[in-house]
Amino acid sequence: MVTYTGADNPPFRLSMLIYDRRYRSLTLQAIVFILVMLAASWLIDNTLRNLSAMGKTLSFDFLFRRAGYDIPQQLIPYNSDDTHLRATVIGLLNTLLVSIMGCIAATILGVIVGVLRLSSNWLIARLMTVYVEIFRNIPLLLWILVCLAIFTEVMPPPNAYRGENPAAEMILFDMIAPTNRYTAIPSTGMTNPPGTISLGREGISWALIAYVVVIAAAWTSWRLLRRWAQRVQDQTGKRPRTWWISLAMFAVPVLFLTWYFGLHLIPPVLRGFNFADGINLDNAFVVLWLALTLYTGAFIAEIVRAGILAVSRGQTEAAFALGLRPRRTMSLVVLPQALRVIVPPLISQYLNLTKNSSLAIAVGYMDLRGTLGGTTLNQTGREMECMVLMMGIYLALSLIISAGMNVFNARVKLKER
Repeated sequence: MVTYTGADNPPFRLSMLIYDRRYRSLTLQAIVFILVMLAASWLIDNTLRNLSAMGKTLSFDFLFRRAGYDIPQQLIPYNSDDTHLRATVIGLLNTLLVSIMGCIAATILGVIVGVLRLSSNWLIARLMTVYVEIFRNIPLLLWILVCLAIFTEVMPPPNAYRGENPAAEMILFDMIAPTNRYTAIPSTGMTNPPGTISLGREGISWALIAYVVVIAAAWTSWRLLRRWAQRVQDQTGKRPRTWWISLAMFAVPVLFLTWYFGLHLIPPVLRGFNFADGINLDNAFVVLWLALTLYTGAFIAEIVRAGILAVSRGQTEAAFALGLRPRRTMSLVVLPQALRVIVPPLISQYLNLTKNSSLAIAVGYMDLRGTLGGTTLNQTGREMECMVLMMGIYLALSLIISAGMNVFNARVKLKER
């Protein structure tokens, strides 16, 4: 056999950066990177020059000045004497609250509607179709304004709940009172409170820490129990019944802590002109959460329907042949396989809901857009700094949501053997 030295590794020449496939992709990437960096540097330099021409400098010192405005809904203590930085944190927490609650509610609604759209009951399937087509084909801003009009014009005032024969009645076992100004919901109380850990102006209850610890311990024990049951199934071919043990792992410690701390609900009570003892949710939050849920739920319903239809009908027929009922077939056979189709577009809907929460300005809900991108921007005149911060925060939230959902997607996807 004759070998030619250097045939596989010819000497490097500059022309290989263009004509050799081994180097061409790296060359193109380097060129694109350089062009992007040049464009970014030009944009930054041009921005700084324009700010200098207007007598402004790029500075974030305004974050540590007194805010001077109030925020109706607060998850942590805040008053008008606090800084713009704390007001921004309050707005961010409000954004996270409505986004998380919206994602949870929209997912539940979307799964239910998506499954019912495939129901054999003609009336139910058509009603779900009407809901989906109406909500996803009308802009979200209009739905927010419609919900606001309903809560403002239709809901009774707080004094309508007064008297022996009130004009309005509380709902859900006299626990919730929707009004045209706010929605009164029950608060929680403890007859045997364990105290709190002081963290400056904030505090963390020992009860909350206890609940987190027992739930985390129950979840860890449940994972170990599942592994044991899987080993037994691999060895014997029969899987032991563990559902009652799993239920007891979570229920017993939670019920014990509830009894020990005396945790109970405190219903709202009308005193004077307003409800007291409970929590008065600003209608701006309720309207925004409801509109985001109904709007995004329609898109999630279509994603769920598409995922279910992507599963071969033979899977359903095989489950029926084994004696599984339709409900168990859907929950144990169809939906787990459909997740590999459902999860990727579901990530986009979660991102859209989080970004669409910035429409809160239409109802006066003080989220990140209302604080940093609204009142703070108008008071300080730092348009560039506020926009850069707000864009960076939304970008970080989107990347965190994408990373978390991608991890979940990797865990539920089909494992090839």
